[in-house]
Amino acid sequence: MSFGDPNNPYGQPPQQPGQSGGPGYGYPQQQPPGQPGYGYPSPPSFPQAYGQPGPAVTMPGSVTAARVMLFVLGGLQAVSGLLMIVASGWFADYFEEMVSSDPALSSDPNISSDDVGAIGAGIMIVLGVIVLGFAFWAILTAVKMASGYGGVRVSAIIYASVVTLFSVISLLTANVFALISLILGVLIIVFCANRNGSHWFNRPRY
Repeated sequence: MSFGDPNNPYGQPPQQPGQSGGPGYGYPQQQPPGQPGYGYPSPPSFPQAYGQPGPAVTMPGSVTAARVMLFVLGGLQAVSGLLMIVASGWFADYFEEMVSSDPALSSDPNISSDDVGAIGAGIMIVLGVIVLGFAFWAILTAVKMASGYGGVRVSAIIYASVVTLFSVISLLTANVFALISLILGVLIIVFCANRNGSHWFNRPRY
């Protein structure tokens, strides 16, 4: 009787491949089909799981600077608009006095000092409201820059273009202070239109 006889039910069972002494000794166990391991490629690694937020993206310094400039311009315009509305009464008195002190105007029956004063006050109020609208436009655009899309970028460029145009017109009237708004407007256009601005406003959202 031999323990090595495969037909002997009482003999020692044959060695499995990979066990000590068997024909597969010294070779690694084969992995089940479909499992990563020897001879099988590993599954691709992803930087993040589906549905999870991606890494935080920092706003570029140029876009941050453009945002600050929008806040500055918006704040200055808000103050200017409020001053124009508040000073409308003073302008009304000024126009009334100007009409009363001019003999040619005061003698004209078609011209009333009260009407001229009311018209002057109304013009100042309308201009003040328009300036306040521009201030709101700038501040809202600056707020949306942190999470806005390409439309916010277009809004900033259009706003800065309008500010630049009016600044040039003001400079032609010898308004030296318009140089500040001119510089800020040009910088906003450059910072929003360059490559960093494009990458920021077109960045992927998760």
